[in-house]
Amino acid sequence: MKILVVDDHTLIREALRGVLQELKPEAGVIDASSCREALELAQANAAELDLVLLDLGLPDGDGFDTLGELRDLYPAVAIVVLSASKDRDSVTKALDLGALGFIPKSASRAVMVSALQLVFAGGIYVPPEILQRSKAPMSAPVSASTSPSELGLTERQIDVLALMMQGKSNKAVCRELDLAEATVKNHITAILRALKVSNRTEAVLAVAEFGWKLKTPRP
Repeated sequence: MKILVVDDHTLIREALRGVLQELKPEAGVIDASSCREALELAQANAAELDLVLLDLGLPDGDGFDTLGELRDLYPAVAIVVLSASKDRDSVTKALDLGALGFIPKSASRAVMVSALQLVFAGGIYVPPEILQRSKAPMSAPVSASTSPSELGLTERQIDVLALMMQGKSNKAVCRELDLAEATVKNHITAILRALKVSNRTEAVLAVAEFGWKLKTPRP
């Protein structure tokens, strides 16, 4: 298992390395200070790479572009965004591009540890203040402890949702679960309806608000 930390500040890279070695002592931690170096290291370590912690404010390129490129090239690798900004638009864009978490750099060490633990456990971390301002209509009288099945989702729909939360495209979900594309689209429609949201990004925010930890399904 390898984790790639991408940030142009040496002190931040060293601090993150310490947190990661505390959480995952068996993992190898490598780091990059630019978009170009990040892509080169990702390619060189593709077979073992499990997680990328990506700063959006890199000096040689747009962090969102790098996020999209990494997601396209390495769809099985989890990507968590680090950012000095934590506005809703940035969070939404990162999640829409397939990030599995968004950790503000202003977060305390304890918050960062908890966020990474959640991601390692299969969850998605979104800053609480973003969830509170979420436009996703989560105001319905639903308990935070509600499970996916209690919302009426079938086992297969939960499998589809788990892959959606990993940033998988419809075609990738079809391949993973050996389903027809029309079937996957029908499942996604049912999922959005059950969560009372209108798109994938709002679904990610809803799942984060519920605190669901969805396991990677098997075909």
